Amino acid sequence: MRRLTTACSGRRCSAAADAERWTDEQTLGRGAYGVDTTTPKVLGPRDGKAGFLGSIGVRFMIDGSESGGGFALVEHPMSPRALGAPLHRHVREDEYSYVLEGRIGALLGDQVLEAGPGHLIFKPRNQWHTFWNAGDVPARILEIISPAGFEHYFVELTALGGSRAAAPQALKALADRYSLEVQPQSIPVLLERFQLRIGEAI
Repeated sequence: MRRLTTACSGRRCSAAADAERWTDEQTLGRGAYGVDTTTPKVLGPRDGKAGFLGSIGVRFMIDGSESGGGFALVEHPMSPRALGAPLHRHVREDEYSYVLEGRIGALLGDQVLEAGPGHLIFKPRNQWHTFWNAGDVPARILEIISPAGFEHYFVELTALGGSRAAAPQALKALADRYSLEVQPQSIPVLLERFQLRIGEAI
């Protein structure tokens, strides 16, 4: 077996280096998760498991077992003026939000921006950020998470009944498992500053 090496610079390797690759006769066509990543797949607009995270929805589309660990893909439907999450930052993964419909606001560090359909918002790891539906109609984004793994945070949060139903201790333990730093105290500030509300399932 021969391990492929990926050049790294600085304190972090690229997302490609996060998901290790191995090549030999048994693992060609398989990703770091050891599953076949070459089988075609078509996911319809209502396919995939769905849940509610407490203020926005989630639909699971591609997980790490299907991408070789390189990325995961979820959809977030958002009710009007819904705050997506408290201020938070990821240590392990980058996120890319592609706007499908509606208008999405985001706070990336100190930068406030707004994006519409066809726009892509890049949220790098280690940056404090949040996002919201900036309009008075529902919005939807595709969320690309790279490398994969954090999609399981959403699975677990849904199983807890969402952020509003789960006990604070359970939420803290869940965030710790996924190296997620969260500022719950930012919620009322964000709601007032950007004229938002806690969202509803749609």
